[in-house]
Amino acid sequence: MSNEKNVTRNAWFWIPSLYYAQGIPYVVVMTVSVIMYKRLGISNTEIALYTSWLYLPWVIKPLWSPFVDLIGKKRKWIILMQILVGGGLAGVALTIPISNFFQYSLAFLWLIAFSSATHDIAADGFYMLALSQGEQSFFVGIRSTFYRLSMITGQGLLVILAGFLENSTGNIPLAWSITFFILAGLFGIFFIYHKYILPYPRNDYPAKKSESESILKEFAKTFVAFFKRKNIGIILGFILLYRLAESQLVKIASPFLLDSREVGGLNLTTSEVGLVYGTIGVFCLTVGGIIGGIVISKKGLKYWLWPMIISINLPDVVYVILAYAQTANLLFISAMVAIEQLGYGFGFTAYMLYLIYISDGEYKTSHYAIATGFMALGMMIPGMWSGWLQELIGYKYFFIWICIATIPGFIMAKLVKIDPEFGIKSDKK
Repeated sequence: MSNEKNVTRNAWFWIPSLYYAQGIPYVVVMTVSVIMYKRLGISNTEIALYTSWLYLPWVIKPLWSPFVDLIGKKRKWIILMQILVGGGLAGVALTIPISNFFQYSLAFLWLIAFSSATHDIAADGFYMLALSQGEQSFFVGIRSTFYRLSMITGQGLLVILAGFLENSTGNIPLAWSITFFILAGLFGIFFIYHKYILPYPRNDYPAKKSESESILKEFAKTFVAFFKRKNIGIILGFILLYRLAESQLVKIASPFLLDSREVGGLNLTTSEVGLVYGTIGVFCLTVGGIIGGIVISKKGLKYWLWPMIISINLPDVVYVILAYAQTANLLFISAMVAIEQLGYGFGFTAYMLYLIYISDGEYKTSHYAIATGFMALGMMIPGMWSGWLQELIGYKYFFIWICIATIPGFIMAKLVKIDPEFGIKSDKK
């Protein structure tokens, strides 16, 4: 077969670029859109509500993830979704300058979100099919790193660019329109590169075992198998509550940095937010992810779970400090955000690997999608009320609430069961 020569292609050629591409649309939909809408005059309540609804494709992606498993190859799904994401980004760029931009741009963000969620299903399945368990443990930090680099590009460099264009053109809608056209062009490059560089794993084939079995039957089996797992209640509780605090913080962090001091914000410019939160912060988050992947591959997920859940939650207190200090010192603000993001990157590694751990089995692609669907639900629902709550009680009390909201995650970490050997990289071939 002509594809046989590509089966053993070095993972370094495709994992970095694949997860870089996977991160861009997600960060655009979930974070960059928040900054954009804030700059375009939308309220915190509306921003948090409507951008949290954009999590829905990731919540319900298990409903179509079995079809990704059962129809076609993961490789083909990846290529197709990258085309659709690029088209959606161009659509946002075209609608920003027009009247009713909020509704129209949200429609294209929905297209991006659904395409990105489907891309996630295929890419994560491709990752598990193409790599051994030991390689998965090793590359979980690498893929996280390039996912975070996409965040630096999206909410860092491109936000800085948008801020520069805001100042140079004096036209905020035009500045953001140009920024989204650049993103659309970037996805054109991803499509061309991955069409030729992705390997062809021998086991990348539809999961359906027999032509006599219906797709609907296989569809049902994937769900039944997942929910029949031992301790499924604890598993779901852990997935939903591990990031309860972060799910609310992420929707308000950028508005807090951008808002005026009169309403409790820090009054940073768009470019400063891109530098502090989108570049310095994400760089530290990336470093945390690299370290997390390395240490887990040596001693396993169970050993590192508690240090990592402490790491992801305890640093949230820096936002309480910033809200009360109301400092104008950009270096101090950057240091506080860097501390929080470093801890988050380190702690999130355990969460990612736990999802892989509970997804192992015949339908690993679909089961991982189901797990990440619950992960998105855990981000969506708390995020929806976060803007309303912040405007009700103010930034100071909101960030105190964030610290309180970390408690359920610690409780669930105490209850989960993990194989002590899982995640340890083996030298055996």
